[in-house]
Amino acid sequence: MVRTRLYRDGVLEAEGFPIADVSDHVKDPSATVWFDLLAPSPEELAVISEELGLHPLAIEDVLHPHQRPKLDVYDSHLFLTVYAVKLGEDGELGLTEVSVFVTRNALVTVRTDDTCDIDAVVARWDASPGLAKHGVSFLLHALLDYVVDGHFDIAQALDDKVEDLEDQLFTERPGDGRAIQREMFDLRRTTVRFRRVVVPMREVVSTLIRLDVVGEGMGPYYQDIYDHVLRVSEWTESLRELVGNVYETHLNLQGYRMNDIMKRVTSWAAIIAVPTLITGFYGQNIPFPGFERVSGFWSSSLLIIVVSSILFLVFRKKDWI
Repeated sequence: MVRTRLYRDGVLEAEGFPIADVSDHVKDPSATVWFDLLAPSPEELAVISEELGLHPLAIEDVLHPHQRPKLDVYDSHLFLTVYAVKLGEDGELGLTEVSVFVTRNALVTVRTDDTCDIDAVVARWDASPGLAKHGVSFLLHALLDYVVDGHFDIAQALDDKVEDLEDQLFTERPGDGRAIQREMFDLRRTTVRFRRVVVPMREVVSTLIRLDVVGEGMGPYYQDIYDHVLRVSEWTESLRELVGNVYETHLNLQGYRMNDIMKRVTSWAAIIAVPTLITGFYGQNIPFPGFERVSGFWSSSLLIIVVSSILFLVFRKKDWI
């Protein structure tokens, strides 16, 4: 799938035109071209590289996914790698790698899959037609704004999950410990993955602000994105600390609970040990109902089984064994 747009002198002039026409449009200094590629083949990238003069190392990075978020500066263009993120219903973090080529009057986006909603980016362009006069800087701003807003949403969702875990710590019922530990492990892993795509964005946006691609008119807008990136980065760092604190608190609570169980069991063992010690010391093998009879053996055996089973069920219900 290929999507194309042409702006001329800040006005949307055409969209959906063949990608073969891109090379003709970029020759016009008044034109700004955007086109989007979804999981392109190496042959398609080779054609684009030849038309726009893209660096081979940048093309190689596109063909080898799972790059670190970064900004590379080449003689004829810039190359960015950013990640659009989404949180699935199962709590798994979905990452869509978006590679971006930025030339003087062309913006090329390459997505690994369609999870990244490019229609939302287009809607942002249409919502601010007055900024289209800034050309490529305007297009790139809306794309980064969409990506960073997605990071904000994920940070908020993870923060809510941490708060839920904190509430569960002190309302934990017997048997819930393993489920809470699994949830904490998954949340910690998701937070670590999320941090890897958020923290490098500070360097990406700060470098863009220092380059000429931003321009004077778009400077405040990029500064606003940088402020959002800093907030998300700090939020992510605090989330990692919160998850670690929740994990340590859970371990401490488990230790306190174990100590409480041991005190109870030890107390009962001490109570039982006193009559056992006294009767054993005096050898009180006195006659009892069923003494020297077969019925006495079976009744005592049945009593041992019943009492032991009751104790087992009680300890099992309390999650002591």
